[in-house]
Formats: sequence, C-alpha cells, structure tokens
Amino acid sequence: MVKICCIGAGYVGGPTMAVIALNCPSIEVVVVDISVTRISAWNSDQLPIYEPGLNEVVKQCKGRNLFFSTDVEKHVSEADIIFVSVNTPTKTRGLGAGKAADLTYWESAARMIADVSKSNKIVVEKSTVPVKTAEAIERILTHNSKGIKYQILSNPEFLAEGTAIQDLFKPDRVLIGGRETPDGLKAIQALKDVYAHWVPEDRIITTNLWSAELSKLAANAFLAQRISSVNAMSALCEATGADVSQVSHAVGKDSRIGPKFLNASVGFGGSCFQKDILNLVYICECNGLAEVANYWKQVIKVNDYQKNRFVNRVVSSMFNTVSGKKIGIMGFAFKKDTGDTRETPAIDVCKGLLGDKARLSIYDPQVTADQIQRDLTMNKFDWDHPIHLQPMSPTGVKQVSIAWDAYEASKDAHALCILTEWDEFKTLDYRRIFDNMQKPAFVFDGRNVVNVEMLRDIGFIVYSIGKPLDPWLKNMPAVA
Repeated sequence: MVKICCIGAGYVGGPTMAVIALNCPSIEVVVVDISVTRISAWNSDQLPIYEPGLNEVVKQCKGRNLFFSTDVEKHVSEADIIFVSVNTPTKTRGLGAGKAADLTYWESAARMIADVSKSNKIVVEKSTVPVKTAEAIERILTHNSKGIKYQILSNPEFLAEGTAIQDLFKPDRVLIGGRETPDGLKAIQALKDVYAHWVPEDRIITTNLWSAELSKLAANAFLAQRISSVNAMSALCEATGADVSQVSHAVGKDSRIGPKFLNASVGFGGSCFQKDILNLVYICECNGLAEVANYWKQVIKVNDYQKNRFVNRVVSSMFNTVSGKKIGIMGFAFKKDTGDTRETPAIDVCKGLLGDKARLSIYDPQVTADQIQRDLTMNKFDWDHPIHLQPMSPTGVKQVSIAWDAYEASKDAHALCILTEWDEFKTLDYRRIFDNMQKPAFVFDGRNVVNVEMLRDIGFIVYSIGKPLDPWLKNMPAVA
C-alpha cells in the first residue's frame, strides 16, 4: 500500500488529502500537525475549517484510509510521498520584510524529514513558495541524506475557498513540476498516478520545477490584477455616471477576456493574493527587474486605494464624521461561503472607521466574535504565523460589538456597510431595517448585492461601488 503523509492540517492540507483519500481507497493518507487543537478538531464532528462539502468527504473516509495525527515523525518516517503544506508567511522583519516569504517552517519541515527518514521519499511542495525553494529544500535533504534519495516535486494548489471541494474533484488543471532526470521523471509519474484515479490525463500538466513554482504566483497575480483593474474602473464609473456592472458585462463578453473576476468590490482579500504578489515583487527586485516589480506593486496599491476610497465615501457622506455613530458591518469574511478572514478588506475598512471613532456592530454568519476581535487587534502579516506567535487573548476593541444577526447589527445604526457578499444580504427585510435605523439611513454596498432602486424607494441613501451616485453623494469628495 502506498502511504501518503501531509505535513500541515490547514486550509490546503486537510481538504486536499480528504479528496485524495476518497478517490484512492488503496492509498493510506495521514495528515499530521503539531497543533493538538487542530488535529482534535479534524478528529471530531466539528471540523476546524468551514468549506461546503468538506464534512461529507471527511466522514466517508476518516478511519478507513484517512487519518489525522500529531505523531508527525512516525508518519513522515513511514510515508512514500510527503506533501508539505506549511505556512509561508510574509516576513515581518529582516531582509525582505513586508515582501519576501518566510521559509522558516518549510526549512524546519525539511530538516525533520531528513532526520527521521529511513527510506527513499518523494517530497511535494504543496504550499505556495517562492521560485527556487525546491532547490533550497533539495540542498537541505541532500546534505543530510544518510544515503537516502529524495525527489522534490512542486504541486501547487489552485483552490478557491468556498468551492475548494468542487475544485479538487474537477480541477481546471493539476500541475506537477520536477527534475527532468530519470529519477525526477519517475517521481512525477508516481504523483501523476495518484491524481489519475479521478483527474483526466489531459488535465495533468507536467513542467520543470521552476515553471511549476512560478505558475502559482503568476496565476494569483493575474487574478488579483483583474480585480484591481475592474476596481480602478469603478472609481471612474462613479466620477462619470457609468455603471461598472454594465461595463464589466460588456468587457467580459469579449471571448479573449471572459467574465470571471470582473465584479467590482471593496477590494480583494484571502490568504494568497496579496502575499503572492508581494513575493513576486521581491523575486523581481532580487533579479534586478525593477520595472516588473513596480508593475505588480500597482495591483496592491489599487487594492489599498479601493478600501481607503470606500472608508472616505462613508465618512464624507455622513457629514464628514462618523464619531460616536453606530455603523452596522454586514460580513467580515473575505468572501461568502467561508469563515476565513485572512487579509479580508473588512479589517482595513473597520480600522479606518474606528480611526474616526465610529461604533461598529459586526455580523457575519461564519466568523466568531473571538476571530473578529483578534483580527482587529493584530498587526499586518501576523495572522499567518502560528497561533502561539499571535496575541494570546485579544483585549477587544471597545468600540466594537458582535451582533448575532443582521437586524441586531442594524438596530439604531446610522449606516450599514456590506463587506461580504453573503446571499442572505440580498433577501433581508430592508423595510424593517430602515424603520429601526437612525435617519438619514445610509447603505454603503461594497459588494453590489442590494437592489439599489428598491432601497432608495424605501428611503435609504445608497452608495454602491461603481454605480451612478445617489444625488446626496454627488457633490461629496470621493477621496479625503
């Protein structure tokens, strides 16, 4: 029986291994992590992450050929194929701080593999890593090999949270990069054989190591670039009276462009986009490609601009101050159908409003009160480091309360800010909400989910990203 071990039981490792186990009943799959809490959660009925369809997949194979364990060394030692899915956070200090990936956890994983291995291994990079990481890992393993042979493969994930299980069952492509040597090609084939249990062969792409590593960064940079492009257009639409939804629909009809990732919003979030672009910028700078680095930096700048622009719209619309005013925040996750708050635009918007002394009442159907308070008290990039390096118990931001539904969050509020596109926000009883709010009652829709005309008929003053401005807003400055 082939044995697979995955180091890291997070958003990538857990779901990926569950789908492999389900589709490959003849392979034993063990997910290991040093976090007792996380492994206990995977072994319970309350999984540590929320992802539609994940629970059902885990239930079908847990205890059969899918196992979760904290005995890292034992399972690494026994495995034929080791997936490494550990954090590669952005460095917060030292060389490359604020841009470069911190490979501390990758390096310690590689050293541990070298320490405990007694047989040849295929080591697979699953977490997003900078180009040439494989070379560094290879050196660590080779110099500590004790006669054992290692093959390093790059197998980046292309999952979108909220549809990760679907993406794993029917991927656009599976990318495997390896050394173009006889042993390297054998290792590529061994991993290809695993995916071939359910992925059509023409969707399994093989490349050299460096192409596979760079393809992941490039894919995320291209997707983020599309969002920043449409968000830049949204500012121009507001200035000219155009409607960004109509513009993006017309643009997306061009078969060379396509309709995906052209929804204007308050900005992109998630664990990958910003981190991967910063990483790309750093690699470009290290290779003397200043112009290329500046090009990709602009994608992040536009994203930051969009969040600031949104906050400025809120403040300037409400008589240039939100001090002491209650603002209902609808949604805190970075997108619907996930409880993930990593780099969510809601953090920057909330901090911007708190900076002007607003009182916030935050509602999200999947994010806990503890997580929201932790995010609002944490320094940038700290979220991606292990929990023991994060603030232990957030003291909590006094101006923030967590609501248990949208109606409570909006009661007596001066304004609502919709920051996540949860489906329920489309069908709320806005007449009831309006009746319970302070007047004038504002709605700032950062996701274009509400029916603007219907809300205006009720009596709301509505700002919707990239849409023709409410008469109230027309003479208000967009940027402070």
